[in-house]
Amino acid sequence: MEFETRAIHEGQEPDPATGAVIVPIYQTSTFAQTAVGEHKGYDYARSGNPTRTALETCLASLEGAAHGLAFSSGLGATTTLMHLVDPGDHVVCVNDVYGGIYRMFSKVYEPKGYRFAYATPGEIAEAIDGSTRLVWLESPTNPLMNVVDIGAAAEAAHAVGALVVVDNTFATPYLQRPLELGADIVVHSTTKYLGGHSDVVGGFVGTNDAALAERLRFLQNALGAVPGPFDAWLVLRGLKTLGVRMDRHCANARRVAAFLEGHPLVERVLYPGLPSHPGHELAARQMKDFGGMISFLMASEEEAVAMVARTKLFTLAESLGGVESLIEHPARMTHASTAEGPFASPAELVRLSVGIEAADDLVADLEQALAE
Repeated sequence: MEFETRAIHEGQEPDPATGAVIVPIYQTSTFAQTAVGEHKGYDYARSGNPTRTALETCLASLEGAAHGLAFSSGLGATTTLMHLVDPGDHVVCVNDVYGGIYRMFSKVYEPKGYRFAYATPGEIAEAIDGSTRLVWLESPTNPLMNVVDIGAAAEAAHAVGALVVVDNTFATPYLQRPLELGADIVVHSTTKYLGGHSDVVGGFVGTNDAALAERLRFLQNALGAVPGPFDAWLVLRGLKTLGVRMDRHCANARRVAAFLEGHPLVERVLYPGLPSHPGHELAARQMKDFGGMISFLMASEEEAVAMVARTKLFTLAESLGGVESLIEHPARMTHASTAEGPFASPAELVRLSVGIEAADDLVADLEQALAE
């Protein structure tokens, strides 16, 4: 089956008890056992829930993963993945990374003895050495929209026995499937495009490695960062329209990026879909389309901060990937935690999450915000 068909049907057969076409929300904390130690596949909701199983099955299929695990947030998924490595182990991370990940790595794990090396997308392979156990990538990166050669990074990592994790939140499985490019693990904040409506927080991990999946499922249950059934249901609902939404996000982003690139007050537009982007050709090879995220540079921090406060359709808010368009100043918002580190977000940077409204209206909104 094609992607859009699987998004609607995979793991979502009509309920056998009632015939309900939509997967029910199994709002229960425990399940009756037929005898001691005998049950119908579920015993306690932290360990498993039918609504969560439907989400894990569907999203694993969309990512081309044999195994999928849902979590309470993207950072909950990350915390679980970090239990695959130990203090003293070497972790290579792309330097332009989501601020919450940098905060976790630098403020939580580094003081416990984990060793981190941060590298530009072009220097990932050089940063990997014989002690590297994990390589953490984003592509495109957040917020500078850099493109990482996932296959090349995976080849270098696998040569020393390291695992490769790719955060696929920006691209979604509709546009890019990291496991097919050589990654061992794909991770998502399902809060973003997969949920798609800014009404849920969640995370996901997928892999094709059966032993790795067994270990992660043990950790999922032991650590407990699992989503409730209603959260799982909301993400599952979002997946049904992921393909059509991403087509519109991409089309609108192309229109907005072209407008911004021609505006005299915009210093530089960072969008892989533009031929001027240094990662354009690589993104075209790795991705079906270029996504709905755009960053751009103003002349100064003051102009950037003033501009983001003047939009009327673009809502000034953190997060991304919803049907509504959002605008933010990363240095003071999503990436404030990197301000004191070596990889601070540029103060003059603005980040857009381009929604699915009419493109003409979005361009007009940015035009008026840049004109004042």
